[in-house]
Amino acid sequence: MAIGRGICGGQAVSDETVTPLTKIAAPYGREVVLESVEHESDLRMLRIRIREGRRFTVMDIDADTAERWSTVMSAWASKSPH
Repeated sequence: MAIGRGICGGQAVSDETVTPLTKIAAPYGREVVLESVEHESDLRMLRIRIREGRRFTVMDIDADTAERWSTVMSAWASKSPH
């Protein structure tokens, strides 16, 4: 767990507590990291970090978005050969 303060667009960002959830090795050398992020204001988000070589994509999503995303991913995975 980490607590931090950052700068975004020149503005101070409130303290957040980051708790690692999992790290997934994906095909073609990619890596997916999921973290729970809790802000001072009690706002809770799921942070998704995707590493593709030197490129990083970071998204913070809310619980409703995470639930819809997971439903679609589970349905797709259940129909794919393993």
